[in-house]
Amino acid sequence: MIKEQQFRVTPQVAYNEQNIIEHVSREMGIDRRTVKHVRVLKKSIDARQRQIYVNLTLRIFINEMPTDEEYVKTEYPDVSDAPQVIVVGAGPCGLFAALRLIELGLKPVILERGKDVRERKKDLAMIKSQQSVDPESNYCFGEGGAGAYSDGKLYTRSKKRGNIEKILNVFCQFGASTSILSDAHPHIGTDKLPRVIENIRKQILASGGEVHFQTKMTELLIKDGEVKGVQWSMVNGQCSTFEGPVILATGHSARDVYRYLAKTDSHLIEAKGIAVGVRLEHPSALIDKIQYHSPAGRGKYLPAAEYSFVTQVDGRGVYSFCMCPGGFVIPAATGPEQIVVNGMSPSDRNGQWSNSGMVVEVRPEDIGEGQDALSMMRYQEELERMCWQQGNMKQTAPAQRMSDFVNGRLSYDLPRTSYAPGVISSPLHFWLPKPISKRLQEGFNAFGKQRHGFLTNEALMIGVETRTSAPVRITRDPETLCSIAVRGLYPAGEGAGYAGGIVSAAIDGERAADMVKEFLK
Repeated sequence: MIKEQQFRVTPQVAYNEQNIIEHVSREMGIDRRTVKHVRVLKKSIDARQRQIYVNLTLRIFINEMPTDEEYVKTEYPDVSDAPQVIVVGAGPCGLFAALRLIELGLKPVILERGKDVRERKKDLAMIKSQQSVDPESNYCFGEGGAGAYSDGKLYTRSKKRGNIEKILNVFCQFGASTSILSDAHPHIGTDKLPRVIENIRKQILASGGEVHFQTKMTELLIKDGEVKGVQWSMVNGQCSTFEGPVILATGHSARDVYRYLAKTDSHLIEAKGIAVGVRLEHPSALIDKIQYHSPAGRGKYLPAAEYSFVTQVDGRGVYSFCMCPGGFVIPAATGPEQIVVNGMSPSDRNGQWSNSGMVVEVRPEDIGEGQDALSMMRYQEELERMCWQQGNMKQTAPAQRMSDFVNGRLSYDLPRTSYAPGVISSPLHFWLPKPISKRLQEGFNAFGKQRHGFLTNEALMIGVETRTSAPVRITRDPETLCSIAVRGLYPAGEGAGYAGGIVSAAIDGERAADMVKEFLK
């Protein structure tokens, strides 16, 4: 017999399967020996009160063992001789678009300007050791995109048409833990996601698709209002073309692509609102104490605590973004004269610090009259350049203690930090644009009232967080997802302004593949 039932248990009970089985048999009044297996379908932590509980939805196998897989597998046929579709970018949007194309019987040809996910590691190490950023291989560019080395969180509030469960099942098929199917806030971890990405690539190649690294799209081939393919170049100087419709999945930092599109056709692209601010880093033990209402912190049975804050200040949102419990702050610049910070966590989330973006909403009308499609991008660039200048023109990031920032004081010393290139004391309250600094100050005061101890000089602000989303939107028809300016071009994912995170980008990539199939009919 198989039963599904909900339970509200202590963290110790939820800690492992044996504890759960003991609890289930006791609550159901059945012999513990008859419970052969329990499968966790949903799991969430309720930390609203001093007593912490874990909500579980369980599938209970009584006097029988499970015969089905924990996840649903997708079959990928051979498409070696099928019509080809060009996919520009090998982030989550591009990779899932490619997998979906194979499902639909089409051959994906992926062009990725950066290196494969393993080779990228060497260039990431150079940022720390030599303060040097490779403009084609960094935390944003390369196989897996920004998500590969910035946490691997799979939580989304996306309302887009698409099957979130399928995306999570595909991740499991290629090596992710099946816990992502049940966790309320699923997370793979930066230490495990690269292997999953490699396995996806191997499947694409085994099915007859193509993946070309260090290969940059330089031009769309347009004839009679329709995209016929792309022109590309490699780092060795080789260049050529590929023919076929194009899924444009470049990610939110491909500024050269935005400049090219704006120059090619003014109807291809428009300015879009973004959010900018800082990375805020606390000792993880402090966040655990605050969120779990206990001087002992999380103890043995709870994970590193998360938080989420949002408020309105002078008509603009101020909120936490991409919270990384037990993680560290990383340098996410994609070129010279930039400092950009982001956050990431390993799978165990067991680090000394917890961080999140703390950002302020900025709309195109906030930065002056007469703006064009690239105005928000230029605003980003100026903030990043200003931050680089404050950081001694290296990847050393300007930083300030949280309470000092709120009270307009320079921090004469700084706490230890996870940010590997190092930090330097800087008056962020003084040089950040006033609409940003003032709103952050008020937001921090509000968050400090919500969570006693959150507003503290133990917390460190590190500048600047600017790549929360694309500064442009590549215009497309909402039904067909095709560009409104040229046929055969399918802008998708974060880089096109239609997603915000790994799962929503993957969903958008799958939808774009579906629409390309319809187009080719």
